[in-house]
Formats: sequence, C-alpha cells, structure tokens
Amino acid sequence: MGGLTVMRALKARLPRESFVYLGDTARLPYGTKSADTVTRYAIQASAALMKHGIKLLVVACNTASAAALPELSQTLAPLPVVGVIEPGARAAVAAAPEGPIAVIATEGTVRGGAYVRAIQALSPQMPVVQQACPLFVALAEEGLRDGPITELVAHRYLDPILATMPRPRGLVLGCTHFPVLKQAIAKVAGPDVALIDSADTTAAAVEEILREKSLLHDGSAEPPVFLATDAPGRFAHLGEIFLGEPIDPGAVTLVDL
Repeated sequence: MGGLTVMRALKARLPRESFVYLGDTARLPYGTKSADTVTRYAIQASAALMKHGIKLLVVACNTASAAALPELSQTLAPLPVVGVIEPGARAAVAAAPEGPIAVIATEGTVRGGAYVRAIQALSPQMPVVQQACPLFVALAEEGLRDGPITELVAHRYLDPILATMPRPRGLVLGCTHFPVLKQAIAKVAGPDVALIDSADTTAAAVEEILREKSLLHDGSAEPPVFLATDAPGRFAHLGEIFLGEPIDPGAVTLVDL
C-alpha cells in the first residue's frame, strides 16, 4: 500500500506518463522479513511488472530498496531501476545540512542501515540515529492517520530519538507508509524538525532519468493499471488513503507471483 504515496508524487510530477502498480498485499509486511526473502519477493514482483512492457521500474518500498536494489538493477539491466533511499538521503542532507538526522523506518530498513550509509556517503560526518516503527504500518493501513492512538504510538517511538543531544534537525520518513501519518508525526516532532518524505525526490530522480534517456512521454497518459496479490477490493478501498484519489475496484487485477 505504502508505495502508492510514491506513485502519487510520480503522477503529480509526470502527468503524461502511464503507470502499472503492483501491491504485494498477500505477503506484507516486508519490514519484518529477512533481506533474502524480500529480495526474492522483489524479483518476482518485478518479473510480473516486466510483462507490461515497462520502461523504468520504481522500487516504491524502502525495505525492498535497501535489500534488493543491487540485484534488481543487475537482473533487469539495461532497464533503469530507481529506489527510494538514495533520493531520500539527498533530501535529508539538503533539509538538515548541519544535522543530526533521525530516520524512522521498518525493522528491516533500520537493521540493514541503508539510510545511514546513503546519508553518510553524501555527508561523511553526519550524525544519524535510527528508530524502527513497525506499528506505524498497521496504523496507516487501518486509516488511523491522526488522533490520540496514533499520537501515543508516535510519542513511544519518537520521544527517545528526539531526546538525543544535539536534537535532530531532520526526520526521514523511511517507509512509504509513513507520509500518511505525517500530521501526527509532525505534531510530536515539533516545528523545529524538518520531515523528509522521499516520494517527491524519487519522482524528481525518475524525471531526470527519463529525460536523460529520451524516454519522456509527450502524449496522453493511459489509465493506471493496478495489480494486487491478494484482496483487490481491500486494496482499492485502502489505496485511496495513500494515493489521494479513488481507485476503481474494477481496475485492480488479482495476480499470483
């Protein structure tokens, strides 16, 4: 579901492009699974998308970007493959150049340290603190975007990292589900902490690659195609929360990976 926040940014930036979206609803969450399992799932999902004649693949999941991006890039070459972590790291360093930077993400993304490596590749001395926030995924998928329950969970996760000294100046929403909870997270973090959502910078990276490779479409976009591995009706219903617009249940096709 969370990758729909990235698709939302892509559609806004590239309104002439056509999109095929696959939500692996049968096997979520990815954040608690091993890197090997996530990589296997990502390769299977990309194979299903390749059948639709795609010209570029966006790995719209931080956990899959952290675990599977190198293998996907090698397996699918010369097809361009874009993850969400490097664009997010660039946005974080730009928003909080003096640091420190905090990263909230799934267990898998935190465990792998991908954001720490990506941020410090750009700014080697940048202090980075991380916090796994697994309950945020469930809250987002239940539509609990704000309110006392969400704020209580946000305090549980954020208070320890916000209490570190010096206080973080940037907070990376290191899971594509988390932008749905941005209002509650911002309320707990306070106005002096910049929230970094990798969706917009990922969309900018995609646009740059398409332009460099002369792949930008100058005609009209086709209606988006949605694929789900389980419960397409639920995908359509909950997907509106993440995409920001209704999804026709009849436009969601059930696929078996």
